[in-house]
Amino acid sequence: MKMRTEYTCPLELVHDMIKGKWKPIILWRLRLGATSLAKLERDIDGITQKMLLEHLKELIEYGFIEKKSFEGYPLHVEYSLTEDMGAQILEALRIMQHIGIDYLKRNGMEHILEEKGVIPD
Repeated sequence: MKMRTEYTCPLELVHDMIKGKWKPIILWRLRLGATSLAKLERDIDGITQKMLLEHLKELIEYGFIEKKSFEGYPLHVEYSLTEDMGAQILEALRIMQHIGIDYLKRNGMEHILEEKGVIPD
């Protein structure tokens, strides 16, 4: 992952850190707690293991996620949000989730919320 060295503002930097189709979804899923790679892959429709691993690596490098390995066989690894940056970005994602819910409701698309079982938190 190559980071630019010049930004218009700090928001542009954070946008680069979490941009893409999957990173916000991965972070949002981790709000539910620590989980394994296999569970993340099952819970996120359409993501490939390669893409998931790539994004997890970047999110770890940025400090949003931590990876914990457990001894023993079979190897067990869990991913979770960090207490500092992970918790902070979750606040922003919560706001974005509510904006999406409000938009769907205002535009007569509540059925999407029902189909996905989305309950605002």
